[in-house]
Formats: sequence, structure tokens, C-alpha cells
Amino acid sequence: MQLKDKVCLVTGSSRGIGKAIALALAHEGARVAVTYHTQESEAMETLNEISQCSLIQVDVSNEEAVARMIRETVKTFGTIDILINNAGIHRDSISWKMDKEIWKEVLATNLTGPFLCTKHVLPVMREKGWGRIINISSVIGEIGLAGASNYAASKSGLVGFTKAVAREVADKHITVNCVSYGYMNAGMNLRLPEENRQKALQNIPLKRFGTLEEATGPVVFLCTDAASYITGQTIHVNGGYYL
Repeated sequence: MQLKDKVCLVTGSSRGIGKAIALALAHEGARVAVTYHTQESEAMETLNEISQCSLIQVDVSNEEAVARMIRETVKTFGTIDILINNAGIHRDSISWKMDKEIWKEVLATNLTGPFLCTKHVLPVMREKGWGRIINISSVIGEIGLAGASNYAASKSGLVGFTKAVAREVADKHITVNCVSYGYMNAGMNLRLPEENRQKALQNIPLKRFGTLEEATGPVVFLCTDAASYITGQTIHVNGGYYL
């Protein structure tokens, strides 16, 4: 129960890695605000698995909606201790054929979304003088992927964003870190064609995809007091993936 009574807000937590993170935090005693954009039925399933939980529908690219989400969470639980910026989408296309709207849509959710959530949660954390913010990135932001320049740019941008905000709020005992995932047995990886999955597997020294337990462990650790001297860092959870 390392996070007993801590209030955690996890964006995009109706399914996949986001759901696994929400469940792992709850297992450590946290009270969790689960959010979703369109997957209401899956979000309800997550809600039913956590005893101290609230459910909020939100589009993280919409600032008014994000501000409302923060207000509702504080109203329900009294505060917010931990923010996990997990919500993300991909809309693939080769760069010279990519419509600008597809580029904007991915950046709006994957990069502007974490900015807006961070912007509106920081006054709560700064007032109490404690907080944890964890941004969920991807190995694609480090190595790139043909057909996913928008996704790669958004995930790479999260690393720089993490480092900058960590410097801004360190004096208030708020840490800001990033967890960058490789190919896990969850989320977008499960929706890839099998041919792509097998090609990725050849570049993983551990010769397997990561498990949900392996995905959530570093996130839980960064939320605890044991990680209080770690900020502005990116933890790579990818089995040694290379290209």
C-alpha cells in the first residue's frame, strides 16, 4: 500500500496500458480518477474493478474539458497528488501524403493534451507542495517509424516537455518524469498486423513483448517516495529494443 489515499488521475485509462496503470495504482491504495474519451463501456468495466474510483469523460485536447476534469476530480477526492498523462492516439500516413488535419489531431491529443492536463493540475500540486507527474512516451519517439511521423514527433516532444516542466516545479517537491514504452502485450501493439509485430520482435534482445506488469511497475515506483530524487528523467521499458 505504497500509495494509500493518494489521489491519482490517469488519462486514457479505459483500456490497455492506461487501465493497467489505474489498476496497479489502486492496488497500492490510491484513489483513482479514470478518464476516457469515447470508450464508455470499457471505462465502466475499469470503474467496476476499482473500489475508490471516479469516472470522467474528457477530450484532453480541449482545454475547457480538461479544466472541468481537474475541478471534478478535486471536488470528488479533495485534491490530486498524481497525474499520469497516458491518453494517446495514432493516425498513420506517409509524411508527403499526410493531411494536415491528421497531423494536428495526433499532436493535439498526444502532446497538447499532456500540456493542458499539466497546466491545470499544477496549481493544485503547487499549493500543497507535493506531486508526481508521469508522461507516457514511446520508443517510436526515439527511433522513428515510417508512416508515423506525427506520432513519433508527439512522443519525442513529451521527453523535452518533461525535462522543462521538471525544472519549473522542482522547488515545490513536484517530480516530472517520462516512461517510454517499447512493444508491450497491450494497447496499440495488439492492433498491429502480425507481420509488423514479428518484425519488431526480431529487434528486441529479450525476444518477447513486455507484459502489463512490466509496464506498470516503473510507473508505480515513480509515484512513490522512493523516487523522490528522480525528476526530468525518461525510463525506457522496451526489452532493449533497437533498430
